[in-house]
Amino acid sequence: MKRSGMPRPDPAAFIRANLPISRVPSIPEILLHTAGPASGLWRLAGRRQADAPPYWAYPWAGGAVLARHLLDRPEIVAGRRVLDLGAGSGLVAIAAAKAGAAIVTAVDIDANAIAAIGLNAAINGVTIAVIAANIIEASPPETDVLVVGDLFYDPLLAVRVTAFLRRCQASGIEVLIGDPERTYLPQGDLSRVATHAVADFGANTGAKAVQAGVFSLRQ
Repeated sequence: MKRSGMPRPDPAAFIRANLPISRVPSIPEILLHTAGPASGLWRLAGRRQADAPPYWAYPWAGGAVLARHLLDRPEIVAGRRVLDLGAGSGLVAIAAAKAGAAIVTAVDIDANAIAAIGLNAAINGVTIAVIAANIIEASPPETDVLVVGDLFYDPLLAVRVTAFLRRCQASGIEVLIGDPERTYLPQGDLSRVATHAVADFGANTGAKAVQAGVFSLRQ
């Protein structure tokens, strides 16, 4: 019996072979496997070539601004437990580990992202626990700081994430959000902590500099 279609490649092997290692713009302390025009991500993602690339393959502005902030202000996470929600490439988790966090956990629902986080942690010489799960409907995790970069790009997701973050805050977890003020960011619920100029990546647009913010939840 013939198989239909081509088997998907092993994520870690594909990332090593097709996503070159480069320094993150505005954050030269961190290296990431980052997609380029010839990476052929559609083969790994199992989507059509014309579809948008997966989020984990690029450092987006929300994660970049959080990473920059944690590296500049290591006292925020030093010696504390940190969880990176929707971790993507693992950029923020890596920054937290480099800033001296005691335990860093990266959570994402994409198995390819989980593979990328492991590889990116290794090339930066840090240890990160990775979890492939959707936790936003669950009870607050056991952590001291929860960081969220660029998870407000969809209206329904934004509502669910905000409700989860509220539950986390009520349980005593410090919440920090990084975002370049995308459409569905709930700005009425937030207080700006800092602003940094970072690069933002979009499908087929390359990098562009934006003023992105770090926010906390208002009480």
